[in-house]
Amino acid sequence: MEQRRCETRRERQWFVAFMVVLDILWNGASAQIRYSISEEVKEGTVVGNIAKDLGLDKTTLKDRGYRIVTGSAEALFEVNQNDGILYVNRKIDREVVCERTSPCLINLKTVLENPLEIHYVAVEILDVNDHSPSFAEKEKRLEISESALPGARFQLQAARDPDGGQYSIQQYKLSHNEHFRVEVKDRGEDRKVPFLVLQKQLDRETAGKHRFLLTAIDGGKPARSGAIEILVDVLDVNDNSPVFTKELFSATLRENVPAGTMVIQVNATDLDQGANGEIIYSFGNEVDLKLMDLFSVDPFTGEIKVTGLIDFEESKSYEIDIQASDKGQVPLTADKSVMITVVDVNDNAPDIEVTSFSSSIPEDSRIGTTVALISINDLDSGINGKVICTIKENVPFTLSPSLQDNMYAVVTKSQLDRENKSQYDVTILAKDTGDPSLSSEKTISVVVSDVNDNRPEFSSSPYTFYVTENNSAGASVFSVKASDRDESDNALISYHILRVVGEDKLTSFLNINAENGDIMSLKSFDFEILKTFQFHVVASDSGTPSLSSNVTVNVFILDQNDNAPVILYPVSANGSAEGVEEIPRNVNTGHLVTKVRAYDADIGYNGWLLFSLQEVTDHSLFALDRYTGQIRTLRSFTETDEAEHKLVILVKDNGNVSLSATATVIVKAVEPKEAFAASDVKSAAKDEEENNVTFYLMITLGSVSALFLISIIVLIVMQCSKPTDYSSKYLQDANYDGTLCHSIQYRSGDRRYMLVGPRMSIGSTIVPGSNGNTLVVPDRRRTSGEVRTIYNTV
Repeated sequence: MEQRRCETRRERQWFVAFMVVLDILWNGASAQIRYSISEEVKEGTVVGNIAKDLGLDKTTLKDRGYRIVTGSAEALFEVNQNDGILYVNRKIDREVVCERTSPCLINLKTVLENPLEIHYVAVEILDVNDHSPSFAEKEKRLEISESALPGARFQLQAARDPDGGQYSIQQYKLSHNEHFRVEVKDRGEDRKVPFLVLQKQLDRETAGKHRFLLTAIDGGKPARSGAIEILVDVLDVNDNSPVFTKELFSATLRENVPAGTMVIQVNATDLDQGANGEIIYSFGNEVDLKLMDLFSVDPFTGEIKVTGLIDFEESKSYEIDIQASDKGQVPLTADKSVMITVVDVNDNAPDIEVTSFSSSIPEDSRIGTTVALISINDLDSGINGKVICTIKENVPFTLSPSLQDNMYAVVTKSQLDRENKSQYDVTILAKDTGDPSLSSEKTISVVVSDVNDNRPEFSSSPYTFYVTENNSAGASVFSVKASDRDESDNALISYHILRVVGEDKLTSFLNINAENGDIMSLKSFDFEILKTFQFHVVASDSGTPSLSSNVTVNVFILDQNDNAPVILYPVSANGSAEGVEEIPRNVNTGHLVTKVRAYDADIGYNGWLLFSLQEVTDHSLFALDRYTGQIRTLRSFTETDEAEHKLVILVKDNGNVSLSATATVIVKAVEPKEAFAASDVKSAAKDEEENNVTFYLMITLGSVSALFLISIIVLIVMQCSKPTDYSSKYLQDANYDGTLCHSIQYRSGDRRYMLVGPRMSIGSTIVPGSNGNTLVVPDRRRTSGEVRTIYNTV
């Protein structure tokens, strides 16, 4: 017998091992690890090495925040982030955790961050035989009529054992007696109900009481047991027990029905008469106290009514033991089970749980990047528990379903741009398919972090600045400003001047403040030397990698009246502004005596010259044109006029602070040369001389006419051959509406130069090093060394 038991036990162990291996293979295929551990083990007991079984790199577990996702209650297990080993966090009582559920599985969700991973681990809590069977009472008293026939059955109180499986109650034993034996009815869920069976008819006159022990034994090794004392009082003569009218009583009941709702009515009959045939209904001896809080039974009608809250999510069905008892002196009873099936009602809204969440995501994240993991749970069943999950707002995110039921990943569906929107509030809407439908919402805020994807932008392009000459060296003259749509270091801008080797050396005299873009000049500008220049400024941000942009800066120098007029004529040998002019005494009114020539290196009003007579010996004899500097006679000379006259001419510009120069002209009136010649020649020779003069004049006039025609033809040919864009080669900004008092042209080599005052003609260029006063005048002639004087009058 013992050998057969050992073989049976060995076969059972092999079967359990085979099922465990099959379960591990199945869970491995679905990427889920399953461990098993006995209850009541000490804290810190190793359950398994998750990192090793999942193939995770141990060195990255701590940096990636490997953890177990738990609720608010104290966690049963803990994972070590250094080695990935799963430990028992506190002592586990299987009977508390799983009650009577078998197998007792605890599903754990483990999460790795950056990148986001989730793994499921199932831990089976194995039962140990740590509880002994126990009865609710120390003794049970039964009243049995002596008319009871052998085979009569009497239900006894079942013992309770919190352990499950083989460690639950396996058998009942009755202490030796000749009248009774015990039978066990298995009702499932480890419920074995003992029945006392009458083996031999009782005789009250022989023995009015019987006492014996009922022992409940579990399947542990060694076995645990508990006992109750049974007291049987032998009663007399009520020999018919109530009989229920149906073999099976069953009903369906919607959850959440109001208290007082009738579920079902049971009915039993008794063939006895009188009090022995009157029936009273009550709950059976084995009805759980929880059931008594939910239901009531009318003792006279047998109606079962609702007295508490019926919740489908707590229990989908109820089995109630109803006992029918007569009113005989020795009541006879009958027991019947009533099955009540609970119908689900959609009374639970979906529950949204965010299992993992990245509150910040870079704006350059690829489409499909996971932002958060959410799980949806609905306690209802069927269509009431089927949930549809969506995102309410029109945001660049979408829900991607996971392989696990009711698991979703919030991922990006389009490219993000922090400069357009830096934060999104994403509302997850979970809605079941019940009628009426219930829904719930959860909002998560996603911050879009910046990347350096925008170049600095200047407020203007190109920049144009006007700077007055003679500025203070080292002072800020102008400023450039750039902005960057990025933020933090990506928007921190520094400035520098682009200096190209071999190009304009002027940038070496400029310095820029790298922080605010203020540009300083290390030297003073002189309009007469430099009128305009150009350079480039580069703005770079502090991102990685850095982005930059450049802008062209055009600078125009504004003239100041810092140059006094210069007298070009008269100029004597020693350089003083004094000259002597001789004119015949017989000149007519309006005769041009001479012209004072001057120029001013400034332009505009600063270079517009006006002439005035500061001193003159005879105001009635001479007049000065204030604009041209021409000195003319106002009348003819008389015999009383002096032969020598002194004129002091003041030349001044039109600047705000006018600058001036003076010139002195000595005018001497002399006798005409023709008069001296007439006194020495005889009157006879006068006609011949006049004829010769006429001949020479004709020859001179013909030569001059021929030269004039040739010059006209040459000018026409040169004009036709001149390029159409000729005038565009020369500076336009040197034009001046003032009066050019005079200009002197001279030739050196192949170039013709003109020394001018304020006004310059179109087609002239400034010669470097000439202080802005010498122009190169286009000339098609090839002769050199010719000096010409040109009088220009405005």
